[in-house]
Amino acid sequence: MTARAQVRVEGRVQGVFFRQSTAEMARQLELCGWVRNLSDGSVEALFEGERSRVEQATAWCRQGPPRASVSEVTVRWLDGPAEYAGFAIRY
Repeated sequence: MTARAQVRVEGRVQGVFFRQSTAEMARQLELCGWVRNLSDGSVEALFEGERSRVEQATAWCRQGPPRASVSEVTVRWLDGPAEYAGFAIRY
């Protein structure tokens, strides 16, 4: 069964390779979805895959890559079928 979570990460998360690191982590966990910067300085991601792996990804977002300073993470679990094949960085 596929789980889906939309995550918003706030803090110093742009300009610190957050998107690239998120994509690498998600691909290692064999998750699908995407990650993107938002105009307010936060990062948003959508993870799809096995629930335990999606939970690992959301937990990783609470720390992020070494140069990030995460102040808040909001996770919203979504219903519905998987929509994505692979994991992409959105620009």
